[in-house]
Amino acid sequence: MPVRSNILLAPLSALYGVVTRARLGLYRAGALRTERIDAPVISVGNITTGGTGKTPLVAWLARRVNEMGERVCILTRGYGRANPSAQIVVSDGSKLLAEARDGGDEPRLLAEMLLGASAVISHADRASAARWALKNLNSTAFILDDGFQHLAIARDLNLVTIDATNPWGGGRLLPRGRLREPLRGLARADALILTRAEQARDLAAVRDEALRLSGGRPVFASQTRTVRTRLLMPDSDEIKEAPFEALPQPVAAFCALGNPQAFFAHLRADGYTLAHTNAFRDHHVYTPADANRLSREAVERGAHALVTTAKDAVKLRGLGFELPCYVIEIDVSFDDEPKLLELLKQALQRRGAEKSQR
Repeated sequence: MPVRSNILLAPLSALYGVVTRARLGLYRAGALRTERIDAPVISVGNITTGGTGKTPLVAWLARRVNEMGERVCILTRGYGRANPSAQIVVSDGSKLLAEARDGGDEPRLLAEMLLGASAVISHADRASAARWALKNLNSTAFILDDGFQHLAIARDLNLVTIDATNPWGGGRLLPRGRLREPLRGLARADALILTRAEQARDLAAVRDEALRLSGGRPVFASQTRTVRTRLLMPDSDEIKEAPFEALPQPVAAFCALGNPQAFFAHLRADGYTLAHTNAFRDHHVYTPADANRLSREAVERGAHALVTTAKDAVKLRGLGFELPCYVIEIDVSFDDEPKLLELLKQALQRRGAEKSQR
């Protein structure tokens, strides 16, 4: 950021800091109410803006909690959707009920990934959505997506994702930096997840700083890996898998993510030759003009195919490309998965014990 712009934004960051600290103080003092939902709540959030890799973690947690015998429901705000104030049931756990334009791109992606394992509801008032799910879906456990600053709901396990490639948001609050609150807020977390650990320049240093800032909370490193590549079928739900060896190289990659460079780095690490890259604003809604431009630029740069993310793919239905377009689907793994699973089990069991004593 240019020095002049940085200086001009300093007063705004100071004001943002005052407001943020005042809000946190009101919750600590009890002046703002935190509601206790009648089911365990696992929160996944971050302390910086931009993509920190929350969505794959949310999906992983939903599968694990479901395997522990719970009826899971993901509560999410659903950024970028047509009517942000409406409650939209994207999935009831067994059926897809809303498209990305209505429920949001990430909720729709989660709903597709987790059919049979989790319901997904988009609503700004996530406490209200939880009460509805308890009554209408018989949900027994909730995952609060992007919940670290959403203090209106009490949580039984508070997880914070830290992008290991750009962990501390420049050390400054919005809008001068990328911090959503001061770094000392990490002490509220129960555990920290260092995402994209495979791309970090000095993972040990990031881990040490995370331990210091959080007051010694458990820190887990997670790695992102490709689990499937498929051909985009714009007018069909049919899935045609495409192994890496079958993709024509070089490719042109595009995405609308909070951290597009992490996606491009992931592709290069997987062995893709990138002739061109195109990054749209996070949650961008694609148009036919976008598809035409992406195809034209890819051909001009000598690419033989397009490559994008699963999050982007849910917004590309009905759009045609001159080149074949492939979708990269990812998953996460952890350096100490048994310990993370134990934290998860303890949170669920703790709430279960509390309910049985009432």
